[in-house]
Amino acid sequence: MSKLNIKIDENSNVLKFQQLVESIIDAISQNQLKEGEMLPSVNQLIKESQLSRDTVFKAYAELKKRGVVESVPNRGYFVTKKITKVFLFLDTFKAYKEVLYHSFVKQLNKNVSVDLQFHHYNIGLFEKIIDESLGKYSKYIIMNFDHPKVNQIIQKIPADQLLIIDWNIRSDENTNTVRQDFGQAVYDCFADNLDSIKKYNNFVFYYPPFTYHPKDAIEYFNKFCNDFKIKHEVIYNAEDFRIKKGSLYFLVSDRTLAHLLDQCAEMGYEPGQQVGVISYNETPMKKYVKNGITVISTGFEIMGQKAAEFVNAGKPMKFTVPTSLTIRSSL
Repeated sequence: MSKLNIKIDENSNVLKFQQLVESIIDAISQNQLKEGEMLPSVNQLIKESQLSRDTVFKAYAELKKRGVVESVPNRGYFVTKKITKVFLFLDTFKAYKEVLYHSFVKQLNKNVSVDLQFHHYNIGLFEKIIDESLGKYSKYIIMNFDHPKVNQIIQKIPADQLLIIDWNIRSDENTNTVRQDFGQAVYDCFADNLDSIKKYNNFVFYYPPFTYHPKDAIEYFNKFCNDFKIKHEVIYNAEDFRIKKGSLYFLVSDRTLAHLLDQCAEMGYEPGQQVGVISYNETPMKKYVKNGITVISTGFEIMGQKAAEFVNAGKPMKFTVPTSLTIRSSL
């Protein structure tokens, strides 16, 4: 029992047996308990932690179910395998992040435990959570964002334990990455579908003030339109976003997509006929909305798979996830 640091928060919303499970998994992942070692007996744990017998038995049963421990009759419970704890730190929860998460978890080895948190682009929260996580995990999978302090904060994490996913910004050249390309890849997707884009009189990129979408997309949108002599504009303010017949709209926020569809309903326009729409990031519903919304998106399932590969193999990782444009009726 002396090897275990059991902390039960009486005021936590997490059930006590689950807190006990996590405490034991933490001890195994940090080598305080090693493979083959005996866990404290049920009676010993009851005495020293002030937990009920039912709580301890339920926790041990859960650990046994996960394959973390095994019970030997008349002897007790033993650690069966090393646990790798992974910290997955995403920006916000959205539908396509769920695709990434499930792909990631599905591909992980069975001895891997994942803690998921979100930073919501808040640098104070980002730093606080990273600081509190240091030394507790074997691997750190982090979605960066554009803030001057980000690189200084993530440098606290050993380089071989850190993987930056999605947006490779505010990190060193030697940092492990599984990234998408928000610039040239967008240009190439547009160029490959030039005829469909040229059906419209004007190509409009609405970049709302609330988005954190990388501004590389603006640069390469303008470059594409200039290179192919396409009339275009970039709108930044909501009051300027009034759709016009014959225009094609490139949208990086689902909120702005909803706004456009509201305007279509008001004016009697059908996406793909009077106006065109290209939305950023695939979600399960976009193939069904208005007979299908055209999307430009990276492979979030692949991103999850490659992140899991980094955890499982423990090897350096540099990978750019392909970006593609899926044509549907809105274009």
